[in-house]
Amino acid sequence: MSNITLGRYVPYDSFIHKMDPRNKIFCLIALMVAVFISYSTWELTFIIGGILALFVFALLLISHISFKQLFGSLRALWFVVLFLLIINCLIPPINATAVAFSIGTFNIYWDAILQSLKIVLRLVLMVSLSMILTATTKPLELTYALEWYLTPLKVIKFPAHEVAMTISIALRFIPTILGEVERIMKAQSSRGVDFKHGKISSRFRAIISLIIPLFISAFQRSEELADAMEARGYDPKQKRTRYRVLSFHISDIFVFLLCGGIMAGAVTLSSMKLTLLTPTFLPWLILVSLLLTVYCLLLGVVESRLTK
Repeated sequence: MSNITLGRYVPYDSFIHKMDPRNKIFCLIALMVAVFISYSTWELTFIIGGILALFVFALLLISHISFKQLFGSLRALWFVVLFLLIINCLIPPINATAVAFSIGTFNIYWDAILQSLKIVLRLVLMVSLSMILTATTKPLELTYALEWYLTPLKVIKFPAHEVAMTISIALRFIPTILGEVERIMKAQSSRGVDFKHGKISSRFRAIISLIIPLFISAFQRSEELADAMEARGYDPKQKRTRYRVLSFHISDIFVFLLCGGIMAGAVTLSSMKLTLLTPTFLPWLILVSLLLTVYCLLLGVVESRLTK
């Protein structure tokens, strides 16, 4: 669990680290829309998903997040992926007709397999984008950005600052709780508790021996955090000042337009019901891919000149 990056800030001097946190949240939402939107055919779904996967993996490399860390964060999702695969195979889509293979008298359809692969791709991209946000943004900056987005709700007396602070603390404590789980598992294993072998009843008792100390430790940490914040004079109802004022830069505008364009293109493809057989689809796809490549190169040139 030490390789899990989700929720853990990793300090680097990369281009994404320097971006405005408000812009990062917008780009995360825009790319999430492009990832989770539905397209007219399976071919188009996986082509767009593959392009988005290459783009997201490039962002992972820029953010100095290794694929080993990504797979470590995805380790907890394998059970969910396997469960979804079984459910999709047992309950195939209504319009499924093409049979991939048969197990006795039970048929496994291609639509069920493709549906499972689409879900896996979406989960991987969702976790990757979340890792990029949390690994390149300090928790305090993330709090400022969330509060900025929630500012209009203050008109109706919505506790924007309290909600933003709660979300930020929750994200911050994800790696802390995971580290605590690993520490408790090692301590219980040294006392003879086996988490990997044995009957279901014995493994269930082993999990209980892990959950109870984890809850006690989490409550103790929350109490210590509350005492520390009170000792420093924290009052969520008082007007707060900012040591660092957030501001957009030229590079933020470039990235804002890029992610907004990706979201707009995905929504357009979905709403117009385009397919690979559409005469103008492939030329437009090649043109957009070339423009995206040139755009990223220009973005790198602009960023390198700004940092000199």
